[in-house]
Amino acid sequence: MSAGDRRAARPHGGPGRCLGHGARALILLLLAAGPGAAAPACREDSAIVQRADGAPIATFSVEIADDAAEREQGLMRRRTLPKGAGMLFVYPSERPVAFWMHDTLIPLDIIFLDGTGRVISVHGNARPLDDTPIPSQGAAQYVLEINGGLAGRLGIGAGSVLSHPAVAAGRAAIPCR
Repeated sequence: MSAGDRRAARPHGGPGRCLGHGARALILLLLAAGPGAAAPACREDSAIVQRADGAPIATFSVEIADDAAEREQGLMRRRTLPKGAGMLFVYPSERPVAFWMHDTLIPLDIIFLDGTGRVISVHGNARPLDDTPIPSQGAAQYVLEINGGLAGRLGIGAGSVLSHPAVAAGRAAIPCR
């Protein structure tokens, strides 16, 4: 907590009074908005994965692959991927896509998402250096690659939702704010 935060947290006006009028108004506003009303605060370098009801599952620090050369390179030749990190592949429109693990040295979970950011399929623990195509099982516009086995451990599966600025606000299942 910074010095400014400490000053703001001090009660004013005598014993028993801990919240100012502004803080009380903010709490009432949030309560009136109801559950699920708050959209996640998104950043270009973070992918937020949630359950369909908006309950958070995980936030990943991501690199973006949004052109053909970046998508082709992907995570090839990387010896490690930090925990909580991944790569978000962005396509201009929905289409069936297939990935492979050519020159990819680490096991990955490959999460395919439609144009709204909703997970359509997950291929868990893709084998390193395997050239077998891994299809999307439907039209995908986004693909999130994370460390192998993590999607299963976290409960990321069909119906989970990704929030990220790349997902158009007008189409996003759970839009960013």
